[in-house]
Amino acid sequence: MSESPAFASALTAGGTVPADRDMLRFMTCGSVDDGKSTLIGRLLYDLGQVFDDQLAALEGDSLKHGTTGGNLDLALLVDGLQAEREQGITIDVAYRYFATPRRKFIVADTPGHEQYTRNMATGASVSDLAVILVDARKGVLTQTRRHSAIAHLLGVGHVVVAINKMDLVGYDQQRFESIRADYESFARHLGIKHWACIPVAAHAGDNIVSKSPNMSWYEGPTLLAYLETVDTSGSSESGGLMMPVQWVNRPNLDFRGFSGTIAAGAVKPQDRVVVLPSARASRVRSIHTEGGELPVASAGDAVTMVLEDEVDTSRGDVICAADDRPEVADQFAAHLIWLGDEPMLPGRPYLLKCAAQTVSASITALKHKVNVDTLEDQAGRQLTLNEIGLCNLATGRPIVFTPYERNRTLGSFILIDKISNQTVGAGMIRFGLRRAANVHWQAIDIDSTVRAKQKGQKPFCLWFTGLSGSGKSTIANALDRRLFALGHHAFILDGDNVRHGLNRDLGFTDADRVENIRRVAEVARLMVDAGLIAMVSFISPFRSERRMARELFKPDEFLEVFVDTPIEVCEARDAKGLYRRARAGQIKNFTGIDSDYEVPEAPEFRLDGGHGDIERMIDSLIESLQRRGLI
Repeated sequence: MSESPAFASALTAGGTVPADRDMLRFMTCGSVDDGKSTLIGRLLYDLGQVFDDQLAALEGDSLKHGTTGGNLDLALLVDGLQAEREQGITIDVAYRYFATPRRKFIVADTPGHEQYTRNMATGASVSDLAVILVDARKGVLTQTRRHSAIAHLLGVGHVVVAINKMDLVGYDQQRFESIRADYESFARHLGIKHWACIPVAAHAGDNIVSKSPNMSWYEGPTLLAYLETVDTSGSSESGGLMMPVQWVNRPNLDFRGFSGTIAAGAVKPQDRVVVLPSARASRVRSIHTEGGELPVASAGDAVTMVLEDEVDTSRGDVICAADDRPEVADQFAAHLIWLGDEPMLPGRPYLLKCAAQTVSASITALKHKVNVDTLEDQAGRQLTLNEIGLCNLATGRPIVFTPYERNRTLGSFILIDKISNQTVGAGMIRFGLRRAANVHWQAIDIDSTVRAKQKGQKPFCLWFTGLSGSGKSTIANALDRRLFALGHHAFILDGDNVRHGLNRDLGFTDADRVENIRRVAEVARLMVDAGLIAMVSFISPFRSERRMARELFKPDEFLEVFVDTPIEVCEARDAKGLYRRARAGQIKNFTGIDSDYEVPEAPEFRLDGGHGDIERMIDSLIESLQRRGLI
């Protein structure tokens, strides 16, 4: 493989100024101290796009924080965070805008440290081209390969390898050719189709904006010339019309439009469209912007679209071309970059946000992890910070999406932790799972209401949670006897009993605990559908999983019972000898010892399992259930 045709075209490109300059979004990345920020600073400085006040501030900052012996440290033009200036590294993603007579640019300067890989992925997700810096003294490093692989995975279609600090190797051509050959081998392995290598010295300005007299042996374009002429149209959003609805615009009774930014394609009045997921068809009556009506709108335009028919449409729906529709499904496969400090656990519920759609979702399976240095598959059961994996996901209701390579807007999503509200994952959808389209709800004539009426009771779920030895099973068993005596139909799902059968394949890792709760919650829901009172007695240590269980039921069908017993009391009881063995290191991941228990924040019932009288607790529970009209 050799440099792409775009590289050759930059050699002969003329100096004409297009009437309408297009926009190139690119990123810089590479290992720590390879000169990413210096390169951008040099580019801005040599193009005369540094204001006088910025230059004055730069002179002072260079004396205070610079690493160039008192000379202008151009990296400080981009490294805006105080920590970045003090350490001489990039931590956050810094965006800069600049323009030349030939093109407009938005550049994302991304960090080189491995611990900030998630920040680098953020920059890649909005870029069409990556400038990957390589220190000429060090050559292609692990981080070079990692950033190349992530950029390729996130759909960045063009790569420029800027072999920097050529001045520190005496502008040696052989050194440049050796690194170029090394990267060529790696690019071929990854399948990178469009790439180029340019020798530069960012600090001195060699081959950044102007040709370097120190490297007469290099006959290619400067970095700027390449950026001005490279054709990235193949990586732009294309295909039929797709516009996620962000807002229903209803200023008065005579106007009802749907506002959003067009993600792909073009639209004009009288075009046939379909609103997904409802699949209602209509035609476009008119297209509006702040400046008035438009005869046509295309990708990137923020518009309000008025349809000819009264179609029930709301935020999150997608208006698309009638003959070129995205997919609608509640299960799909995606590459997921994990951004959370806590590991990704299959089965745990999250919020998924795709364009303007927000739904509940969970990872149903981690198919494999991805070695970001080689893109090879690796076995794994969970993802930790900065790791990437191919996962199957299920959403609470169908969403509208496309594969990521077709459209980034409808092909990408983020996962949000329901408890902390932090973004913990970023994903690229690969394909819908066809098996999901083949599974349908089977209508059953005798529903839960009829079954409950036959039994003369209202079905619900009592979820007992607490530490091992807290008294959950003892209390649930006593309540079961009382309900039986009162003529009610109830059943206990006990943690130990279920692990003898349904969950016998699960261990006690965090991932297994999540799956343990997911399965028993689904069984409890089926029991409530059957008209029973389901009593679940599980440690269930994580709030996320107890919340997941609650969301399976109607609001009045789930009651959480926290058996609040101090660990000292639980450990003193230790009827099964588990605490003693856990203290001796014979049991790993034991709740309360080396695995956390997250105390319920707002349970319906809180019982004193340390000192309370069981019969009085049962009397209190029965009275409370009667007041709620449940028994």
